[in-house]
Amino acid sequence: MEKGMKDHAALAEAFINDEERVDWHDGALWWIRQKRDIASKQIPEWEDLRETASRIKNNVLSNLHDYLLQFEANATLNGIKVHWAADAEEHNAIVYSILKDKDIKQMVKSKSMLTEECHLNEYLIERGVDVINSDLGEYIQQLDNEPPSHIVLPCIHKRKEEIGEIFHEHLGTEKGVSDPTTLTRFARRHLRDVFITRRAALTGVNFAVAETGEYVVCTNEGNADMGAHLSEVQIASMGIEKIIPQKAHLGVFLRLLARSATGQPITIYSSHFKKPREGQEMHLILVDLGRSRQLGRVDFRDSLKCIKCGACMNTCPVYRKSGGLSYHNTIAGPIGAILAPNLDMKKHADLPFASTLCGSCSNVCPVKINIHDQLYQWRQVIVREGYAANTKVLGMKAMAWTLSSPTSYSTLGKAGRWVLNNIPFAVNNKFNPWYKQRDMPDGPKESFDVWYAKNNGHDSEKD
Repeated sequence: MEKGMKDHAALAEAFINDEERVDWHDGALWWIRQKRDIASKQIPEWEDLRETASRIKNNVLSNLHDYLLQFEANATLNGIKVHWAADAEEHNAIVYSILKDKDIKQMVKSKSMLTEECHLNEYLIERGVDVINSDLGEYIQQLDNEPPSHIVLPCIHKRKEEIGEIFHEHLGTEKGVSDPTTLTRFARRHLRDVFITRRAALTGVNFAVAETGEYVVCTNEGNADMGAHLSEVQIASMGIEKIIPQKAHLGVFLRLLARSATGQPITIYSSHFKKPREGQEMHLILVDLGRSRQLGRVDFRDSLKCIKCGACMNTCPVYRKSGGLSYHNTIAGPIGAILAPNLDMKKHADLPFASTLCGSCSNVCPVKINIHDQLYQWRQVIVREGYAANTKVLGMKAMAWTLSSPTSYSTLGKAGRWVLNNIPFAVNNKFNPWYKQRDMPDGPKESFDVWYAKNNGHDSEKD
């Protein structure tokens, strides 16, 4: 962790202090997980789809160079202007140069986690460009000056009453109004004017087809379509891992994406963009931003299969109880915890430890990423590279010494039992992280070894 920066545990503690919020955050996400389970069981070939998607992505990662060049060539033939960006700085500079060339000072943007990674909004605002997020959840987060806390559900951590207060403060709704339908209708009226007046629109990319040079954007609100179809300049920002080889493969991924994300059969809008309409400019920016480096990490390359469905977040007990903002990274949850250390191992050294390693994330991943295995492997890398917290390193060394010596194990076990039974306040205090959320158990009267020695003969005779 960087000096002075709060780690996941500290940020999660602030979230956990609001017990009511934690309970409904946990319940809402688990409800979505249950919807995913119901939807997946309605398709007999669900596991075949997961396996097929995983193999397609394996093929893409093994031949990424060729597929990117094929996509660029076909997109260019279609009339799309293709740009390449190595990092966030290059990506943001390209977007700004496109807008500057057209003297555009206002832009509407649909959901794009990549632009959140690049901090595009802040970059453009500093240069006099007004940017409005048109996805309702991201729009709420933008008004409240917070990043998204979830890939699919950006403001899942907010109560409807809090959203009502945000709308009252920034949009002038009547104070005390918190009905979701009323607030949504008000936001729609406000955003409709934004769509009509913005000359430029930016979208993310869910899938890009190398075979045809087109890309697909999946939304439930239609905001990406509104912006793209009404704009003079259309820009798409895309991570290089979003490639799929053929258009026929879309059928596999589209069936998996919505069911995994929200339990829907398919997203309401799955929009294909292939070429600009007459009089319109269409730009697409292919962005690396650490993805090539991750591709070169044998143990972690499969993380690039991710289709950003959020299923691992919805099922993760740690994410559900700690909230997305506690991960101090654009992508939260289990998938974020294996992507973030690749970008900055020191800054994000705590995230792979924010997991029980229960494996639920891997079980629900639609492209079969071994997320919990990678979390465990990142822990080993972080410790080996010297980025683990000193307390954790010293604790592990002490435990290794204790467990490697029967004498020390027995002696310290006796001491521990005596402390728990005679001076429990030595353990049950605020300096023990486990005690903050749990009641420590009473100390046993004897060790298992002693119990076994006393009872083994009796059990044997009984058998």
